[in-house]
Amino acid sequence: MNRLVLETRDLSFAYRRGALAARVLSSVSLGVERGSIVGLLGPNGSGKTTLLRLMSGVLEPSGGTVLVDGQPVAKMSRRDLARRVAVVPQETHSTFDFTALDIAMMGRYPHLRAFELEGASDLAIARDALDATGTLALEHRPFATLSGGEKQRVVIAGALAQASHALLLDEPTASLDLGYQLAIAELLTRLNRERGTTMLVSTHDLNLAASLCSELVLIREGRLIAQGATDVVLTASNVRALYDVDADVGYSARAGHTTVVPIARAR
Repeated sequence: MNRLVLETRDLSFAYRRGALAARVLSSVSLGVERGSIVGLLGPNGSGKTTLLRLMSGVLEPSGGTVLVDGQPVAKMSRRDLARRVAVVPQETHSTFDFTALDIAMMGRYPHLRAFELEGASDLAIARDALDATGTLALEHRPFATLSGGEKQRVVIAGALAQASHALLLDEPTASLDLGYQLAIAELLTRLNRERGTTMLVSTHDLNLAASLCSELVLIREGRLIAQGATDVVLTASNVRALYDVDADVGYSARAGHTTVVPIARAR
């Protein structure tokens, strides 16, 4: 079995604007090991969301390769890729009056044949995913009536129902209050521990990354500037290089992990 679930090799991407190309990523090579939680850090506009879109097959690279379980994404069908990798976006809005169970059931679509309806096994998988995220009691609630934290857990349930072994999460706690941020972090940790779910988590929250992730990938202006074990990569010098911010970085015995306290813009 391939040790790496997700991998990029010399990955580059540019948005075409007429005759010009705006380069977003340049020669990014990284790997996400099976069963790990890897944090993706970088300032706004660094290319984090573009990288996730490339790894999920939504965008095609200008150069380089994306591999899932050792297979090039370019040679995989969208359906096959969706069975292996699921995406949890920053925000999810529903125009229709879907219930929480409906949202979770949507994760089963890549596993159905053309014109096939969901069966009892699909319902069981969706309800199991809701149970795993602590939202089974909400299955009949309209999605639009849920709180932000409840919505995010239901969306994660849908991703689990789609592809339980590899999730790409784009700022999963960005719009949540502190209590819900901690709840989502605890949920992801538990899913990784109990189900072995592999995760690549894009976030601006350095303390969330420190508490959740075993490894970090740092990118700025589309280029990789550091990657490795969290306690090695998350340093004051790297925070400065990434965000132009001076910070106190140290181990907190009470928190049980490295913590970051921003001090001031670097001069």
